[in-house]
Amino acid sequence: MRILHTMLRVRDLNASITFYTQVLGMKLLRQKDYPAGEFTLAFVGYGDESDHTVLELTHNWGDHSYEIGTGYGHIALEVPDVYEATIAIKAQGGKILREAGPMNAGTTVIAFVADPDGYAIELIGAKP
Repeated sequence: MRILHTMLRVRDLNASITFYTQVLGMKLLRQKDYPAGEFTLAFVGYGDESDHTVLELTHNWGDHSYEIGTGYGHIALEVPDVYEATIAIKAQGGKILREAGPMNAGTTVIAFVADPDGYAIELIGAKP
């Protein structure tokens, strides 16, 4: 068994695809409209779905708003340098929730950013 994907409901599919591909460097792997269900699915990730876990962005057609809720935590991404990653994300208009620095009660360097819908994404420095 393995984890295939994590699904996020998004309000503006194009804004979300742009964020995940241009700001976080993922690739749009596939996208399909489902007219009978009035929704579109887009899958983004860093590698092929056959051997990587990806994100499923679900866009329900029409006017929808979502509350992230208290059960959601965050998505975590490993980056070579958290400080450089936050600078690059800011330069592209990304929202930083927590600046880069050592984690509470530890030494691992982390930061948090938000996607267009407000989902938290943790950036964790790669270990040598």
